[in-house]
Amino acid sequence: MDNTTLYVLRLADACLIHGQRLAEWCGHAPVLEEDIALTNIALDHIGQARALLTLVGQLEGRGRDEDQLAFLRDERDYRNPTLLELPNGDFAVTVLRSFLWSSFMEVLCEALAGSSNAQLAAIAAKSLKEVRYHRQHSADWVLRLGDGTDESHRRMQAALLLLWPYTAEWFEDDEVDRAAQASGLGPAWSTLQPAWRASVDLVLADATLAPAAETPFRSTGKHGVHSEHMGYLLAQMQALPRAFPGAVW
Repeated sequence: MDNTTLYVLRLADACLIHGQRLAEWCGHAPVLEEDIALTNIALDHIGQARALLTLVGQLEGRGRDEDQLAFLRDERDYRNPTLLELPNGDFAVTVLRSFLWSSFMEVLCEALAGSSNAQLAAIAAKSLKEVRYHRQHSADWVLRLGDGTDESHRRMQAALLLLWPYTAEWFEDDEVDRAAQASGLGPAWSTLQPAWRASVDLVLADATLAPAAETPFRSTGKHGVHSEHMGYLLAQMQALPRAFPGAVW
């Protein structure tokens, strides 16, 4: 794939894998209302992934549709950030991950609405409405739990210490980012860090949560090198399409 296609694929896979993880909460959320909310948010992510994977198929020109790209690739061909493939953990981990990612998606979609690719710009503009709701919903939970009981605060702080180091991967530029920025396709993700950090820090401060210290650790999912959790996730996600090739759902 060329750099243009890879840039879109990273975002498509992020939506796909995050949607898959959120969908695992269906029937398992702590209260019925949140069960429905998380399932609907998962469907939003899958819808975004469908639109983006369709664009990827058009850009690469190999005749692959959204289903083939979603379900019939090998692990190394997925380019989602590692944070999104980690197991759900407890509810604190899930809502904090959703908050961190939706805060990033908000600033990214705002920038992509001016993309030189009209189709990508339209997808970003439509997704922005959903992403703003995702951020508000997850931010409410971060505040409620972070500034709640001693137990809820402890769990939220532990989730932050677990997840924060993985966010550094988002802002490590490579040739894909540089080519996208030069062509007007989209911003290099590193340029979004100040706006993302300002947005996140306000909520974390109100929730009485302290971000973890920066470390040299860098995950590498954007480059196709994933955690040990990715293979298990794909085995479940791809079971039916691989067992029944060509099936129409």
